[in-house]
Amino acid sequence: MELESERASVQVSTSQHGGRLDKCLAELMPAFSRSYLQQLMQQGDVTYRGQVATKPSAKVRAGDWIDVVLRPTDQARSFTAEPLNLTIVHEDDALLVLNKRAGMVVHPAAGNWSGTVMNGLLHHHPGAVDLPRAGIVHRLDKDTSGLMVVAKTRVVMEALVRLIGQREVSRFYLAIAEKPWRRAGVWTVSDAIGRDPVNRLRMAVLPSDMSNSKPAKTQFRAVAVQGGLSLVACKLFTGRTHQIRVHLAHRGHPILGDQVYGGSLQHGIIRQALHATRLEFDHPITGHRLSFLAPVPEDMAQVMATNGLHYNPSLLGAHTFENPSD
Repeated sequence: MELESERASVQVSTSQHGGRLDKCLAELMPAFSRSYLQQLMQQGDVTYRGQVATKPSAKVRAGDWIDVVLRPTDQARSFTAEPLNLTIVHEDDALLVLNKRAGMVVHPAAGNWSGTVMNGLLHHHPGAVDLPRAGIVHRLDKDTSGLMVVAKTRVVMEALVRLIGQREVSRFYLAIAEKPWRRAGVWTVSDAIGRDPVNRLRMAVLPSDMSNSKPAKTQFRAVAVQGGLSLVACKLFTGRTHQIRVHLAHRGHPILGDQVYGGSLQHGIIRQALHATRLEFDHPITGHRLSFLAPVPEDMAQVMATNGLHYNPSLLGAHTFENPSD
């Protein structure tokens, strides 16, 4: 659904005579911000005295009319339905599970106001408009692929949020990490994570007593090691931003392609080689155990085949992380 533009006409008052056009518009149309009205001017959507007015500082005269085409902002468009190609691997009346492709943003944000998972959900499931974040209860980074569960009712959304908080939703990932893995068995990493104080676009491992750090726990186990690469199974216990990427990089194994955290672009990979491959939880309504497996996408599969990183997907699950050793 595309939001329609509207037309409005406002008249300059006596008290506004000789003032700036943008200031006059902001006073006459208080529901809209001055920056938004200036944006409309730049787009050629404001007409004054029969001419397109693109200069915010233009002087106005009392009694004149200003015509404005009110177009939806990017933010407004971001919450509209879009017919996107979502890969749905399971759906019932309560929830759905999708396999997100790499490069797709989950929530609309600056620079990505359309084409997101949320936009696609609003089209696929009209009832999503009545749910916070269209029913999304957890997210994946833009360039991370794999499985996500989405609620279709408010009751189920609250239940899934509770299950995730109680760590009863098992989330398993596969990462292609750089450097040979030297640690046997399961490696439990509990480094606290917070916003990098030097680079605000990154997250970082921080002392646990810092005010902006949060507890984070991940378990890792190498399932294949060949040459300078390691195929690593990862189990999330908490869901901090960039958690797996930060933990692996901090311990000397940046993910292939993850340039933000020290990974290199090799073997044809142009994004972090990280995939949410298995998802397991009890259905909030029926109580039945659900388990989903998403094969690694083509770019990661090609690297694995070329470098001899072989594993049995059916063996990746909770049993992979039994007998942990710190």
